[in-house]
Amino acid sequence: MNKKGLIWQIVAGMVLGLLLGFLSKQYGQAVKPLGEIFINMIKIVIIPLVFSVIVSSIAGMGNLKRMGKIGFKTIIYFEILTTIALVVGLFATNLAQPGVGIDSSQLEKADIQQYTQTAEDTKPIDVLIGIFSPNLFKSLAEGKILPVIFFAVMFGIALASTGDKGKIVLQFFQGVSETMFNFVHLVMKFAPFGVFAIMANTVATFGFKSLIPLGKLLIVNHITIIVFIVIIFGSLAWFLKVNLWTLIRNLKEELIIGYVTDSTETVMPQLMDKMNRFGCDRSVVSFVIPTGYTFNLDGSALYQAMVVPFIAQLYGIDLTLMEQFTILLVLMLTSKGIAAVPGASFAVLSATLVAVGLPVEGLALVLAVDRLMDMARGIVNIIGNALATIAISKWEGCFDHRKAVLFKNFPVIVEKGTGTSVD
Repeated sequence: MNKKGLIWQIVAGMVLGLLLGFLSKQYGQAVKPLGEIFINMIKIVIIPLVFSVIVSSIAGMGNLKRMGKIGFKTIIYFEILTTIALVVGLFATNLAQPGVGIDSSQLEKADIQQYTQTAEDTKPIDVLIGIFSPNLFKSLAEGKILPVIFFAVMFGIALASTGDKGKIVLQFFQGVSETMFNFVHLVMKFAPFGVFAIMANTVATFGFKSLIPLGKLLIVNHITIIVFIVIIFGSLAWFLKVNLWTLIRNLKEELIIGYVTDSTETVMPQLMDKMNRFGCDRSVVSFVIPTGYTFNLDGSALYQAMVVPFIAQLYGIDLTLMEQFTILLVLMLTSKGIAAVPGASFAVLSATLVAVGLPVEGLALVLAVDRLMDMARGIVNIIGNALATIAISKWEGCFDHRKAVLFKNFPVIVEKGTGTSVD
């Protein structure tokens, strides 16, 4: 199946799913298992892929000092971009005032207890301790990415220092990473059916009635996302001397699937493959993208910075400049502290509202449109992590501009011993 054929099949699946969900709530919800199967088939490969790619990259690099430099530069980059996203989100909400004039008593309230409980039970120090998991297999089973990344980095460093005796182990992990990429390519053939089922269930479950009162928030959110991509990401791409539109066109499948499935994790393997093909260094890709899924969620930062002042506007609370600066600081801390826990965005928002004295129950009013906003912010997260990989690769002087072009047909050949895909 070529690239264009897959794209059109995914789009067709999305449109047909939307129609089914709109025409029949019963049948729209009935196809939900197909979507869950697709997501699970992708998620099952994420942990072994990330682990094998990081281990083989670090052990094959043979330069541990360089790995430390990459890690330091990556964290600095992530903090700068997410802070910019938070500032843009706050500014957009203050400018558009989407919460002003809405009668909150007329909005449907949803149950948010599970999210507030997550915020209460999870502290940043707990997440830090959780990185150093005493049971790797438990972390693997629970899909916790941070302990796996840490262990993979340490294992790769130890393997690199083993010398010739470790070559057979390195070859094993290179083979595993190649196999995992091929596994993803097979699963992607099921993508149109998965997208169809997820879209049908989403429309059938949430409908359109709940969107009307909060329509202004949705519109402002989507306009802000477009502006952020065009201006912030566009400027960054110009500075990096890459064509943003070319990058987006290469990531069409990942952006559509990430949007519909409401889970950017489902496209992590494909994103790693694509960025390697786009000219990024493999060792950078293997570290930056998995780490970015926890620390570089620009779309989530935008969303969180918009929802907090929106809730204040709903309740008629005027925020001073100092209070908004406090919101910015708290979000900078909480979004990093509990980004890896279930219901992360709402847990972060809950903790932030408590910290700045705003009504937590306001989250119940936003939950009705959270899914649609979450789908949109996933696009920003994907593009943001792609640009981060390019930035760090250029910073390290290992970005190949000759590959930063529009890809040809989708079929790929996996280079033996590298785990990378080429045209």
